[in-house]
Amino acid sequence: MMQQFEGLKVRTAWNEDEEKWYFSIVDVVKVLTDSADPKQYIKKMRLRDSELNSRWGTICTPTEMVAADGKKYLTQAASAEQIFRIIQSIPSSKAEPFKVWMAQVAAQRVDQAIDPERSIDQAVADYRRLGYSEAWITRRIKTIEIRKGLTDEWKRGGVTKEVDFAFLTDLMSKTWSGLSTKEYKHLKGLTKENLRDNMTNMELLLNALAEESATQLSKERNPEGLVQNAVVAEEGAEVAKTAKEDFEKRLGRSVVTSEKAIDYIQSPEELPFNKR
Repeated sequence: MMQQFEGLKVRTAWNEDEEKWYFSIVDVVKVLTDSADPKQYIKKMRLRDSELNSRWGTICTPTEMVAADGKKYLTQAASAEQIFRIIQSIPSSKAEPFKVWMAQVAAQRVDQAIDPERSIDQAVADYRRLGYSEAWITRRIKTIEIRKGLTDEWKRGGVTKEVDFAFLTDLMSKTWSGLSTKEYKHLKGLTKENLRDNMTNMELLLNALAEESATQLSKERNPEGLVQNAVVAEEGAEVAKTAKEDFEKRLGRSVVTSEKAIDYIQSPEELPFNKR
């Protein structure tokens, strides 16, 4: 995938197993230095920085990316953290704004460990632009509010690390749906896409039930630390699991589905702004 920094292209690739972005080192160096031969610049940079050179094997991860001829080749790439180390060896006025840009890119799809701190108005505009129905948008915005309430509770209980947010989120998903976040995304055929943005109405409602239940239990019990919060989170998810199983018996099929956004987004002809 191509990302753009100040109009210049930087190739990126999403590593599904690690759930993080990798950036083409050559592209990053070209953007920061305006070098006509970034590969030569990298060689000289490594000669100047012996510590960087000694770690080069662990910093670089060969990653498939599309080249200028349109074909995919293994390309020297690095994660955001590793790119930050490379940037230390590049004197460039673009370094700081590039770090900010890269952090924004890297944060786009770090799963749903913590919901993005974007405004509700912007979220509504984004979903409308993508073609979601007004009814779905209303439900989705409510789930964002519910998620925020839960993460606030986790923070109040002393859970502040993103990795712990991810652990609790995964625990709740596994409990109510039977699938970890990664397994859920596999079921829907997703890679870098947001899982919640690809949930059906019933999936959204059940996930929200799990999170709201966990929030209310947390307010009553005041758990402290990861272990206690995990117990409460799992108990909240059990509420949604019970509701899910009861409804599935009545429905005669699973409500956890492989359907994703493209399966139920409105067609362009149905969108309000296309009607005359």
